[in-house]
Amino acid sequence: MDDRHFSNSDSNSLASFCSCCFRLLIVLSLLCFQSRAETIGSVLFLDSPTHEYLRSSSPDGLVQMDSMSALEVGAAVSVLLGFAPSETLSTSGSTKLNKILIPNPFDRPRHVLMLEIGVAKGAQVIVDSVGASFTRAIKNNVIRGSDNAQIELPGEVVISWLDGTDFDPYADIADKEINDFASWLGGSYVANEEPLTGALTISLPTNLKVHLQMSKKSDKEFITNLISLIHHIRSAIELQQDVSGSASALMTGYFHGIKALQMEYGSTEVAQGGMELFTATISKIFDSLQSRYKGQIVGVILFSQSHSSESNKMLDVVVASPASPRWLEEVTTSLNTTDVEVALVRNTLAWTAGILLLISAFIGVYLLVNMPLTKDTLLDSNVKLD
Repeated sequence: MDDRHFSNSDSNSLASFCSCCFRLLIVLSLLCFQSRAETIGSVLFLDSPTHEYLRSSSPDGLVQMDSMSALEVGAAVSVLLGFAPSETLSTSGSTKLNKILIPNPFDRPRHVLMLEIGVAKGAQVIVDSVGASFTRAIKNNVIRGSDNAQIELPGEVVISWLDGTDFDPYADIADKEINDFASWLGGSYVANEEPLTGALTISLPTNLKVHLQMSKKSDKEFITNLISLIHHIRSAIELQQDVSGSASALMTGYFHGIKALQMEYGSTEVAQGGMELFTATISKIFDSLQSRYKGQIVGVILFSQSHSSESNKMLDVVVASPASPRWLEEVTTSLNTTDVEVALVRNTLAWTAGILLLISAFIGVYLLVNMPLTKDTLLDSNVKLD
């Protein structure tokens, strides 16, 4: 009896242990699935140094705020452009936007530079480095799902795409453009006989000297992608000069040059130098945009981390098609034989009645005019003349 009770107790303990292990396995699987479904990126909101559009920006440096979703970042961009956020924005999302944006719907910049930076690793370090170079900046972690979020904008927004399906970073880049870029940043470029194989050297304000060889694929991809970004922004500024000043304008694009350096060099000094060079370039670009738009522009820089060489954008911009005009058209219906006969009878009766009434009116007027005055008339009833 005791041995039987002891063996039953052991079997129950083993069953409980297996059940606990199975539940633990399920929990771990769910956690792993959630970590794959949601990855964390970062976003920097760059405020104007002369016109405050962000509530929490501080001239003392970078301000850390609560985490946001990619959809909430898109809603913030819509509001900065002067439009209502998406209807799918939750109440908590609206609260986050109120913590970031100045609550004045009549004072929006209506100009936004939105860049998405693809990185392979160290997204937080890059965000802190870029944010430290701006006087007014807000940093938020971005939780993105498995699918890309979308920003749906009306058709009247002037959108300048800084990349696209036909984007070729090598199309219009030659040694002259690289030399101009180096001079713009106070550096130098030594060209070789073979095009795009020279050496680029730039001394940055952080006392870091960047050396890049155009003969290396990753170095060339980084520099040409960066120069193309500058050219596209300048072209966008010229394009928007021909548009009415009251129109909202968005410049958006994806930059993958830093990811190319990281995948080639890892966390070495070359990749660090590329990141510092990108920071200096973006700082100068944003300063020129501030001067061009008189402080009425806000920067939104997203950092999406991915180990793949392909671009994995966090936000996609979708332009809503304008409503097509609705015209009133004459509706023609087919009539059968019965309907035609009924219509003919009705028209005949109407015309006959109208003609009879007209003849009766003429006869009545004629009789009244020619009636003798010694007789009673409708106009002078019961009155007789002597």
